[in-house]
Amino acid sequence: MSWDATEFDVGFDRLYGLRFDELGDGVVRGEVAVREALKQPAGLVHGGVYAAIAESLASNGTAAALRGTGQTALGMSNQTSFLRPVTDGTISAQARVRHRGRTTWVWEVECADERGRLCALSRVTVAVRPMTG
Repeated sequence: MSWDATEFDVGFDRLYGLRFDELGDGVVRGEVAVREALKQPAGLVHGGVYAAIAESLASNGTAAALRGTGQTALGMSNQTSFLRPVTDGTISAQARVRHRGRTTWVWEVECADERGRLCALSRVTVAVRPMTG
């Protein structure tokens, strides 16, 4: 699957700093550098950052696989568990597709800190729908 990482450097992903490192068949990797703007009042990375990372990796991974089929990917649900706080460094994330259905795909996304410790775990369901004009 051919891809250009700059095509993902848009919108909300650009706002919080998501950088895509790999987009393969059923695997997507990216990372976010921690900065003050991403933290909640207690000084920890806000949970919404992890949920946003998961949503973006899963949705873009599905969309890339659907290119040329006349279908598109739309986030449908996102369940994220926060396991370990992050206060600095870089969050690395890896998404793996677990189910490729006709109308839905399900992904599991792991976010880790710089030491490789699991910090958040997400399950994201992506709807597969016909493109509309």
